Amino acid sequence: MQDTGALAKESSGGKLADINRQLRGAIAGSYRNSRHAIARITPIPMRRRLSPIVEYFDLYCVDHGVFRSLYSNTHQVTPVLWRSSQPGPYQVQRLARMGIRTIINMRGERDCGSYRLEAAACRRYGVKLVNFPLLRSRTAPSKEAVRGVKQLFGEIEYPALVHCKTGADRAGLFSGLFLVLHEGLPVERALGQLHIRYGHIKHARTGILDRFFESYIAYNRQAPTPFSTWVDTVYDPHELKQSFLPRSWANVVVDWILRRE
Repeated sequence: MQDTGALAKESSGGKLADINRQLRGAIAGSYRNSRHAIARITPIPMRRRLSPIVEYFDLYCVDHGVFRSLYSNTHQVTPVLWRSSQPGPYQVQRLARMGIRTIINMRGERDCGSYRLEAAACRRYGVKLVNFPLLRSRTAPSKEAVRGVKQLFGEIEYPALVHCKTGADRAGLFSGLFLVLHEGLPVERALGQLHIRYGHIKHARTGILDRFFESYIAYNRQAPTPFSTWVDTVYDPHELKQSFLPRSWANVVVDWILRRE
């Protein structure tokens, strides 16, 4: 049985995280609504002049791009796959010069300047932008998401780069799955993509991504099974989520201080 105190901590941490998400969503929604309202009453010529300024304000101030401009958290996973935080237009240009042909956006299409600037830069520099928001940072990946990632690996053009907001959690999960499902490497190597050196904190709710790989490693030791077979026949996302107890202090760091997605 799970310890009552641990369950209370989990409940408290979950409530804090939910309050944080609701508060951030309300602030973001109010900002977007205000911005759209102002845009509607602004004369078109002035709107065209101000639009780039607003988009870059979104990128650097609202979406915290000012920090990513100092450290992009860019790392090479294999000769054909890179990972990073949300790139700005000048970073997309640099990636195109490096030979990157595809950028996988784990955040998905959003009403945000950082997304629109990224999409425009990809069109400008001839990079294919793929929106793939099926993986989450604080919940166990679904079977459908894992299958979708595997299918995506066979469809995109390489070299490719995958990114989320900070390059710490979702990009790490995607990179780990790439090593296992595309490169055929042991899951222990995949677990290395979820590491503090990338900014990943396994003691917070984001640690459920570590537990996903760790669950397979433990099962495989007892009953050797291919990873894809384990996902299809053994893996239970709901059970994994119920069994994982994050630390409250780590949730505060990730959700309130670092303000991760």
